[in-house]
Amino acid sequence: MTVDVLSPPAPAERQARTAVAMLFFTNGALFANLLPRFPQIKADLGIGNAAYGLAVAAFPTGAIVAGLAAGALIRRYGSGRVAVAGTVLTGIGVLAAGLSGSVVLFATALLLAGAMDAITDVAQNAHGLRVQRRYGRSIINSFHAIWSIGAVTGGSMAAGAIALDLSLGQHLLISAVVFGIAACVALRFCLTGPDTEPDTEAVKEETTGDANGGAARETDAESRELAPRREEQLRKTRLRTGYVLAALVLIAASGALVEDAGSSWAALYLSDSLHASGTLAASGYIALVGAQFVGRMIGDRLVDRFGQRTVARSGGLIAAVGMGLALAVPTATGTILGFATAGFGVATLVPAAMHEADELPGLKPGSGLTIVSWLMRLGFLLSPPIVGLVADSTSLRVGLLVVPLAGLMVMVLAGVLQPRRR
Repeated sequence: MTVDVLSPPAPAERQARTAVAMLFFTNGALFANLLPRFPQIKADLGIGNAAYGLAVAAFPTGAIVAGLAAGALIRRYGSGRVAVAGTVLTGIGVLAAGLSGSVVLFATALLLAGAMDAITDVAQNAHGLRVQRRYGRSIINSFHAIWSIGAVTGGSMAAGAIALDLSLGQHLLISAVVFGIAACVALRFCLTGPDTEPDTEAVKEETTGDANGGAARETDAESRELAPRREEQLRKTRLRTGYVLAALVLIAASGALVEDAGSSWAALYLSDSLHASGTLAASGYIALVGAQFVGRMIGDRLVDRFGQRTVARSGGLIAAVGMGLALAVPTATGTILGFATAGFGVATLVPAAMHEADELPGLKPGSGLTIVSWLMRLGFLLSPPIVGLVADSTSLRVGLLVVPLAGLMVMVLAGVLQPRRR
């Protein structure tokens, strides 16, 4: 994708940054409003654990099914419009899930919400990266930090709704309307125009190439002679692009795997394996998310100073050593600190991979970002059963070795990320 502007941000760019921040906030808050309501929905539907698990899996399934459509939608309608439309439809899907009278309708609503959430995620990141190019410095990590604030806000809203004894319909309707309106207002301040601009050099060549007939014929002759060399160069470029894209997917998936290890297994490991109290066991995930938030808040300054490559490698090392020590010497306090270091270490990985994928040559606008986001979500879907299988055959402590291994993988693959700007 082309660089929009590298001059200092004007008022329009600052407004666009605020608008994108609002989109990230609403995206984090919408689904978080539903999560604390799952136990009530399960009880109201009268379903068992197996049926509940299958129904809840519809959300990531919808994300995987629809995720690859995001690039085409962005190219056709623009990232800002797609992000806002996806936000509104996600709110409708969440509301429908809360109002569902059967497990089939519940799963269908979650499928819709997951699909729209995936499209929104790609579109808001695409628009955020466009604003970042206008700024000429890293700001993408701050958007992901604001997403975390939105998730905490949404969860808090749900807790308040439960405390006030609001019905599912009342609570989720308020959430859908409030955040839908916020997204629509944000659209007014998003960047205008297409997400990409014509290649001016190509246009220049097209308009001047035939200015002199003899020169044009000479150029054609030279082109025929150089064609095999150009084809070989193109093949090498495609191979490198494919390699870099695969590495970026693994980097993003490593960050996703660590996040999922905290959300799916931290409390269980602390309570069952280390016999921590319920309150203390809940601290594992809180520590990971809190440290991740801090890492994202300072991540942009670190990236601007040291470069994506150094920050990612350092983060991978921090995650690998911190969680590795926690698993080697298992104590409740040490494990909580281990999850905190892991969260801090992977804080910038997903934004870094998305940024790099969005800049890859030889791909249609939005395609690299879409592929990374899509396969990262596939990692979210597959990592819990993989860790569970390892835990069943050995122990959960062994299963959680995926966290330091993910950190080591990032250290190996971080060479595809951008170094420090000189």
